[in-house]
This record gives sequence, C-alpha cells and structure tokens, in this order.
Amino acid sequence: MKQKTLFILLCVLLAMPVCAQMTVTHPWAGKKVAYLGDSVTDPRNSGSNNKYWNLLNEWLGITPYVYAVSGRQWNDIPRQADKLRSEHGNDFDAIIIFMGTNDYNNAVPLGRWYDEVAATVEYGHGYVKRPETRMRRVTVMDTNTFRGRMNIAMDSLKRTFPDKQIVLLTPIHRAGFYANDKNWQVTEDYTNRCGEYLDAYVDAVKECGQVWAVPVIDLAALCGLYPMLDAHAKYFAKPDKDRLHPNNEGHRRMAATLMYQLLTIPCSF
Repeated sequence: MKQKTLFILLCVLLAMPVCAQMTVTHPWAGKKVAYLGDSVTDPRNSGSNNKYWNLLNEWLGITPYVYAVSGRQWNDIPRQADKLRSEHGNDFDAIIIFMGTNDYNNAVPLGRWYDEVAATVEYGHGYVKRPETRMRRVTVMDTNTFRGRMNIAMDSLKRTFPDKQIVLLTPIHRAGFYANDKNWQVTEDYTNRCGEYLDAYVDAVKECGQVWAVPVIDLAALCGLYPMLDAHAKYFAKPDKDRLHPNNEGHRRMAATLMYQLLTIPCSF
C-alpha cells in the first residue's frame, strides 16, 4: 500500500506543470569580466561592430574590460593582464582568454608542457621517511613555443589573480584571409610553416585546462562556425577575402554558445 501511494504521488508530481515564474539566474549575470585575446575580440577589428562580448553585455549585463589586440599571440597575455591590473586592480570577477590562431599562423612550435629531471624527495609510508630518487616534472617556461607561452601566462595569472575565475576559449575554425601580398593567410587544411595543423593548437589549449586547472570552452567544436564551406561564408567578414574574422552573425553564434556554456562554470568563488 505504501509503495502504491508513493507511486501515485510521483505520477502527480511528474504531471504537474512547471511554474511559469520559475527562473534561473545566470551565474555570470551582472559580473565584470576581462577579455584577453587577438583580433576576434579586439573592438577595433572591422570584421564586426557587435562583438560576442557586446552581446554578453546586452543579454547578461556583463561589464566587459577588453584588452585584446589584433595580431597578438599567447606571449602577449601577460602584458594584457598587467594592463588589466594597472587599470582595475582586483575589481573584476573573471578573465576570459580567446587566443591561439595567430600562434598557428606564425608557425610557433608546439613545444612541451614539462621537462623531466631526476630529483631526490623524502617519502615515508609505513616506515620512517627516507630520501628516494624519482623523476620529477618541471614546467617549461619557453617564450618560443606555444605550450611554453601558455605555461608562462597561466603561471603569472594564477599567481597574480588566485581568487579569479579564468576561462580559456579554443581558436575557432579559419579559412583564408587575404589582406594584401604581405598578409596572405592560408586555409586551415594546410599545415603552418612548422608542419602543424590548426587543430593541434586547439588541442593544446584544451590540454592547458588540465595542466593549469582552468575550464576550457571548445568554441571550435561548439559554436558551429565552419568557414571552409561556402555555406558558412555568411558568418564571416568578407566571403572572398576574410573568412578568419566572424561578422555580427558569427559573433552572435559565438555569444549564444558562450552564454549557455558559462551556465556550467562559476564566475566568482
């Protein structure tokens, strides 16, 4: 009889309509967020006049502090972060970094996260501690490699802003960018000059999340922008000359993706 009563109660609860006034407050609503990156984020880039961070401000009331600069690579992140600190101190909630496509285009070698060295460490488990020799990972701080640059940037950010949320965005897919004879960039189906495809840099950004304990939003996969197809040229600045920089509609797709993905990530701690 008790089981039957519980079953009936469960059926009634499942049949009840969801309250029309039930709302969910977005964890990033009304927050102050710093945006570091390159031309896709730079407000001065002419590919669009309504960037993804503009839309997040419009939809969620996120105050944007934008320090992205066109053409910059991961080695510029510490400089952008220093400028953020000098202008806003600790008066912001989170940092979003959208960087990597220029490292690919400039053929920055991927490099390594760690070197391994033999080291002595004391250890005791069921016996008095004693020195042992083990292999130890040492973080590579190399400004000339992609992973080394991310190590340098994340080490600095984690030390400078230990109480801030930091979110990484992967580079999105890219097709041709043909500004002039001295700035003629190939489509992503070609390797760069060090023999790497764009997706290797995307994967490295995702690895960085695990290495440095930060969330990563895979925009390359999730926002749906694929400029290699003519059908998606409408989302980019110039179908014939610039399928690197999203236009307003492309930024809208990125912003919509971020709005939903950020629901799963706390903005402040």
